Amino acid sequence: MIRNAIQRLMYGRYGGDQLNIFLLGLYLVLYLISWLANLPLLYWLSLAVFAAVLYRMLSRNYARRREENARFMKLAGPVLSWLRLRRTIRRDKDHMYFKCPSCGQQLRVPRGKGKITVTCRSCGAMFQEKC
Repeated sequence: MIRNAIQRLMYGRYGGDQLNIFLLGLYLVLYLISWLANLPLLYWLSLAVFAAVLYRMLSRNYARRREENARFMKLAGPVLSWLRLRRTIRRDKDHMYFKCPSCGQQLRVPRGKGKITVTCRSCGAMFQEKC
């Protein structure tokens, strides 16, 4: 019964996206800091961020919300891909990762092969690396 009510409320609404997830995280951080440091200004700022999240989720203006999210992803995309690459490198114990000196492409080679010649997939440059 409650599920149907929520479905009816959200029908035709924008819902959540990456920008909303970021804003929710920002809200939680600001709220936690305001609570720990007893700063009322941060509390009100966190409530303003939460209001923006609710406004975006309940909005019916899909084009505007998609445009906002696209602008956010254009700014945050390189940072997110860098973080994903760092996480992959940290988790992958079987491979070494190198950056091509001529084009900057990330290259993955098996670990434990000694000194090898690495050939870049994108530009064809060859260089020596120790793995």
